[in-house]
Amino acid sequence: MSILKQTLSKKIDAWRPRTIKLIKEHADLEIGKVTIGQALGGMRGVKCLVTDISYLDPFEGIRFRGYTIPEVLEKLPKPPGAEIPYVEGFIYLLLTGDIPTKKEVKEVMNEMVLRRNVPDYVYKVLDDLAECHPMVMFSAAVVSMEKESIFTPKYKKMEIGKMDLWDPTYEDSLNLLAKLPRIGAYIYRKKYKNGDIIPGDPKLDWGGNFARMMGIGKPYDDLARLYFILHSDHESGNVSAHTGHLVASALSDVYYSISSMINGLAGPLHGLANEMVLRWIQDVMKKMGGKVPTKDEMKQFVWDTLKSGQVIPGYGHAVLRKTDPRYTAQREFCLKHLPDDLIFKYVSLIYEVTPDILIEQGKAKNPWPNVDAQSGVIQWHYGVTEYDFYTVLFGIGRSIGVLANIIWDRALGYPIERPKSLTTDMLEELVHQQELAHQN
Repeated sequence: MSILKQTLSKKIDAWRPRTIKLIKEHADLEIGKVTIGQALGGMRGVKCLVTDISYLDPFEGIRFRGYTIPEVLEKLPKPPGAEIPYVEGFIYLLLTGDIPTKKEVKEVMNEMVLRRNVPDYVYKVLDDLAECHPMVMFSAAVVSMEKESIFTPKYKKMEIGKMDLWDPTYEDSLNLLAKLPRIGAYIYRKKYKNGDIIPGDPKLDWGGNFARMMGIGKPYDDLARLYFILHSDHESGNVSAHTGHLVASALSDVYYSISSMINGLAGPLHGLANEMVLRWIQDVMKKMGGKVPTKDEMKQFVWDTLKSGQVIPGYGHAVLRKTDPRYTAQREFCLKHLPDDLIFKYVSLIYEVTPDILIEQGKAKNPWPNVDAQSGVIQWHYGVTEYDFYTVLFGIGRSIGVLANIIWDRALGYPIERPKSLTTDMLEELVHQQELAHQN
């Protein structure tokens, strides 16, 4: 058994009594109230999910296993000469909660290499769907590998007990994770580079190998590591993460679950946001005649945009009340590697003027930029100019956190999700009863 799996197994055994005690002794303790606005507003802010993988603090941003993004980027081991940590070390952190040693990271890296091979039939699926949207290709490739599941046959034959379901789920998860960079790069080269496929290198880490297979030189390997880490998880209530949790709660294997996660991510209100931001910025550039505007010119443009009833794409967040640390991490990368990039200059100028304008306007709960305000710009700089592909990159990263959550859901024996619905009549009756109570 690998060091990662041994460590995870010990963590699970130590964690289970905590969950069992909460269910047995404190199941009736209220943790929040639900309003009609939340019920009709997409369940926003309803506290009814549990995850220990990440937490989104309104002011600190995302914490992965308790560590802020700057702490993660500082503490995790890095490949020789690299600025950004190994993705393999980040996977270790999300699964165990521990910062791994270089030796432990190397072992995970070696294990990923052994699991990288993608079945030939997956390439045929991708070839047959080459005219489709990249997210269709990605989702179909993942679900086509369901026949590779270790979990499904073991469960059907009832070879394992409920508390051991995490074990084959772990195996399926690592098998899938190891293959995702290859699948993503294959989609890109097949669809946009005339099918000129670049083989992987077993000596390279997750991020480095992905950059090689994409055909992009340094420092794109560091950008890949950064991008996958930053997009890996975001609590469990967003559409992609929650969809993965929900499908897995029915004990569907991870191939079904991650394919479903990808489908949720493909929506324009979720994973497509980075594409929409970049399109908007490029439209701004056209209106400005391709020159870098003055600060006053940009202020006027932002005001004109808001007064016309439009929003500033990439600004605002459902939970955050400060600049998204994921935005900041990418901005620091840009300041170092592409400070003179024309699109980045526009992004910087928009960042300088927009928050104060949104505060003055008074409508935005959060006037600060989120991760999408920056992410597409860097991809464009390094030659990935195909907007449709950006969400595949997002999906590769998001799979890391969702799979870590699914493994722990199985380890702790979480049940199938089944919230209760009410009718509109029932809601109106609740309002009526409340009004009567106030009258009396």
